[in-house]
Amino acid sequence: MANSKLAIVVSETYQEITGKMLEVAQAHAKFLGAEIVAVIPVPGCFDMPLAIKKLLQRNEGEGRVDGVVTLGAIIEGDTDHDSLIAYTVAGKIAELSLEFNKPVTLGISGPKMTRMQAIDRIDSFGKNSVEACVKMVQKLK
Repeated sequence: MANSKLAIVVSETYQEITGKMLEVAQAHAKFLGAEIVAVIPVPGCFDMPLAIKKLLQRNEGEGRVDGVVTLGAIIEGDTDHDSLIAYTVAGKIAELSLEFNKPVTLGISGPKMTRMQAIDRIDSFGKNSVEACVKMVQKLK
C-alpha cells in the first residue's frame, strides 16, 4: 500500500475530538505506508468541499494527491442543522470524488450523535477513513 499520497481535510469544530481523529489517521497512514502530503484544517465540515477540490486538483510533483481523507464530527443539536450539514457534505464529497476520479473518504461521524458517541468513534473513523482511501487508491491505479 506504499506510495499513496494522501491529503487530510479536518474540521476545527469540536477540535478536541477531531484533533485526536487526526492523530489516529496520521499514525494509521504511516502504518500502511501512505504519505500524508497535506493537512488542511477548515472551520467546519460544511467548509470541506472547497479545500477538497483544491487538493484534488494537485496532479503533479511533490504536492500530488492521490486521495483525500476527511475527518470531522457532527454532533446533534436542538434543530435538524446537523442532518442538513451531514447530508450536504456527504453529497459534495461523493461528487468531487467522481469529478476528479480520485477517492475522497467520509471520515465524518454523525449526524444524530452525542458528544460521547463522537468520542467513542474517534479511533474507528480516523483509521477507517485512511484505510478506505489507501485501498481505493491502490485499486484504481
